[in-house]
Amino acid sequence: MSCNHPQGLLQAYVDDELELSKALEVEAHIQTCAACSQATKHLVALRAALHDAALYFNAPPSLHARVGSALRKAAKVEDRPSSHHWRWLSAGAAAAFALVLTWSIVPLLSNVSQHDILVQQVVASHVRSLMADHLTDINSSDRHTVKPWFNGKLDFSPPVNDLNAQGFPLLGGRLDYLDNRSVAALVYRHRGHFINLFIWPSSSLSDTAAEALEQQGYHVLYWRQSGMNYWAVSELNERELQEFAQQVRKGA
Repeated sequence: MSCNHPQGLLQAYVDDELELSKALEVEAHIQTCAACSQATKHLVALRAALHDAALYFNAPPSLHARVGSALRKAAKVEDRPSSHHWRWLSAGAAAAFALVLTWSIVPLLSNVSQHDILVQQVVASHVRSLMADHLTDINSSDRHTVKPWFNGKLDFSPPVNDLNAQGFPLLGGRLDYLDNRSVAALVYRHRGHFINLFIWPSSSLSDTAAEALEQQGYHVLYWRQSGMNYWAVSELNERELQEFAQQVRKGA
């Protein structure tokens, strides 16, 4: 298999769409090709992120109630004086039903911003790294070992800080996939709790203060600095995560 056009085959391989012989061929190639191996990891991470329950939204009870009310009203129409009259009633019920869906669903979907989705992706990646026991691709507390490891794997060089003296020892780093691109994930620890710090280039050069968020019981901090996006996520309380973010900002 040529490395010039591997993407389609890799996607089919990850989605289990290849016949056995072709799947074995791709698998053998991945074991000998670092680029395709890494690309496969990214596709697997993306596939897992897209299947994460946090990305899907159940209709709120108010929507269920309004749709049910519209259906019940339509069902109460028993008199059918003429086929023309019945068609008119059916059209009216259908129109009412469509309006209910429009009034209820459109505001719901409009409230789900790209920022909200990214928050969910960040938390999902953090949880997945803990559940899969895959915190790091490079396991080292030496920033001079971790930082060069990303060379050639990313199109940018992430800043890596040694925060051991501040109570946040570096454990290592790994590649992850967020916001439709490969990102650096640096892993720190504080009092037995893990912190994932995701970093990738920002489209904005302006710095921002740390924005505190909470998702599924995890605390999240987001800020921009020196042309980079920073997302820190942990089960630590907000005060300790803010302290971590301050130390990172000092060293960036």
